[in-house]
Amino acid sequence: MKGFLQIHDPLKPKGHAVGIDLGTTNSLVAGVVHGKPVCLEADENGARLLPSVVHYGRDGGVVVGSRAVALMPSHPTDTLKSVKRFMGKSLGDAETQKLGAYRFAEGTGIVRFQVSGGQPVTPIEVSGEILRALKRRAESHFAGKVEQAVITVPAYFDDAQRQATKDAGRLAGLEVLRLLNEPTAAALAYGLDKGSQGRFAVYDLGGGTFDISILELTDGVFQVKSVGGDSALGGDDFDRAIVKWVAGDKPLSPSEISNLLQAARAAKEALTTASETTLAGQQLTREKLDELIAPLIEKTGVACRRALKDAGLKAHELDGVVLVGGSTRVPAVRRFVQQLFGKEPLADIDPDQVVALGAAVQADLLTNSERQDEVLLLDVIPLSLGLETMGGVVEKVIPRNSTIPMAAAQVFTTFQDGQNAMDVHVLQGERELVEDCRSLARFRLTGIPAMPAGMGRVEVKFSVDADGILSVAAKEQSTGAEQHITVKPTHGLTDEEIEQMLLDSIDHAEDDMQKRLLREQQVEAQRILIDAKKQLAENGDLLEPTERATMQSSMHALEQLAAATADHHALKEAIHALDEQSKPFVEKIMNRAISRAVVGQKV
Repeated sequence: MKGFLQIHDPLKPKGHAVGIDLGTTNSLVAGVVHGKPVCLEADENGARLLPSVVHYGRDGGVVVGSRAVALMPSHPTDTLKSVKRFMGKSLGDAETQKLGAYRFAEGTGIVRFQVSGGQPVTPIEVSGEILRALKRRAESHFAGKVEQAVITVPAYFDDAQRQATKDAGRLAGLEVLRLLNEPTAAALAYGLDKGSQGRFAVYDLGGGTFDISILELTDGVFQVKSVGGDSALGGDDFDRAIVKWVAGDKPLSPSEISNLLQAARAAKEALTTASETTLAGQQLTREKLDELIAPLIEKTGVACRRALKDAGLKAHELDGVVLVGGSTRVPAVRRFVQQLFGKEPLADIDPDQVVALGAAVQADLLTNSERQDEVLLLDVIPLSLGLETMGGVVEKVIPRNSTIPMAAAQVFTTFQDGQNAMDVHVLQGERELVEDCRSLARFRLTGIPAMPAGMGRVEVKFSVDADGILSVAAKEQSTGAEQHITVKPTHGLTDEEIEQMLLDSIDHAEDDMQKRLLREQQVEAQRILIDAKKQLAENGDLLEPTERATMQSSMHALEQLAAATADHHALKEAIHALDEQSKPFVEKIMNRAISRAVVGQKV
C-alpha cells in the first residue's frame, strides 16, 4: 500500500500464528498446541474469555477486559462495550441510536466515541486495544512473538466492516493472515473437514451479530453454499428488551442504562437454569423472558429460511446443525432451532470457544507447510456487489453467495454523445435502487475518446479476495485507459490515520505500558478495598480492637497510595501486603460461615 508504514520484515520469522475471535461481548485467542487447538488464558486469573470492554481513564491510561467491566458502573461513558456493532458504521446508521451509554463526537461521518482524558476514539481503535491485549496474552503463553493471526468476522459483515476489522488488526501489530467467517471457523473446530460428508447448518448467535451458514463437505472440499444473518442482532438486543420492560417509559441516565444492562444480562444468564429471578425489584420469569425475546428469535428464522432457499435445500435434507455463540445457551433459542430444523443441534463444544478454536486451526493450516493441502475452504460473499447505472438503478456484478476468491466483469457503454469520462459508483446490497444499498466507493475513469452515445465501451472488473475485500478496475477498451481502486469505506480510517496511530503507538509504547500497568493496579486496589470495607462492616466483630485498627490503617494507606503514586510496583506491593494481613481475618469469616451452615444439621 503506497506510503504505508511497513511493520513486518518479510525476511524475519513471524513467530507464532494464532486464531482470534473478536466478539461483541467476549473475545478469545487460541493456538495449536501439540497438534490440537486450545483457547489460551486471556487474563492472569486463568479465564479464557476476555470481556470486549475497554475503559479510557482521565490520565490517558487504557484498561481492557474484566478490570474495565468493574469500572462500568462508575464510568459508564468512558467504558466502551459492544463496539463490534459499530465497526464500519457511520453516525447516520440506525445502530448509533440504539439504547446504550455512548457519547458520540460530532462533526464527522465515522463513529467516534467521546471519552475523558483524550481525543475521541473510533471502534477500530477500541477493537485494536482488545486485539492488542489478546496478542500480549498469547505472547506470554508462548514466551515468544505473535505477529500473525486469523481473525474471525460474522459471515454477514459487509466490505466496510471487514476493512475495519483488518485495520484494527494492523493497529494491534498483527499481520492478518485471513478474515475467516465465524460459522466456517466453527465448522473447522468441529472437525467437519475430517472425513465428514454431507450438508450442515451453522447457527451462530453471539452478543451482537447473527449468522446462518449452509455448508457442504465433500472429500476434503469445504464449500459454503449460502450465508445469511443480521450484523445488528444478538444477545445485546435481548438485554435491551429486558431493560425496556423494566424501565418502561422512564427516562434513564447513562449510568442507569449501564447498570440496568449489566443486571439484565445477569438475569438472562440466570434464567438459563432457573425458572425465575429478581431484577430491579421485579420478578422476571423464564416465560416472560421468552415472550420479550420471541420477536428477536423469530428474526433469525427469516434469515435461516432464506439461506436454505439460496442453497436449494429443505431443512430435513441437512445432516446436522451446529450451535455457535453464547446466546445459543438461552433455552428459548435452542427450542427454536430444534423446531426450525427438525433435529437436535450439536453443542458439545463450548459455543463461546468454538469460533476461536476454528480460527486457530485455520492459522495453523496457513502457516504450517505440512498442513497447507489438508483442506480446501471455499467461502462465499454475503451481499451482492454492483454498480450504479442511469436512473439510480443497481446493476449486480457479483451476486450474493458467490464463491470467493473470485472475479467478474461487465461491459458498460457511454450514455451521452462525446462523453469522455465515466463515474464508477460501487455499491453493496440486495435492493434494486442505489438509495437502498450501501455505498462503498466512487471513482472516475477519464480518457474515454469522444464518440456517439453507446459507442464507448468500458469494462468494469470486480475482484474479491479470500477475506471478502473488494478491488475494482475500469478499462476503456479502445484506448486501454484504466483506473483501479481497492475499495475503502468512506467512513473508515484513512491509511494516513492508521499510519499515524501506529507511529504514535510505537513512540509512546513504554509510557502507554506504564500507564496501563498502573491503571490495572489501581483497579485491583479499588476492588480489594471495597471487599475489605464490606467484610469489616459485616464481620468486624471477629477482630480485636487492635487488629481492626491495624487493618483500617493499612487500608487507609493503600487508598492514599492508589490516589497519589505513579509507581505500579509500589502499589502492587501494598496490595499484596494488605492481602497477606487479611488472611487470618478471612479464615475467621470462613469458619463463621461453616459454623452457621452446619447449625441444626445431623452428622
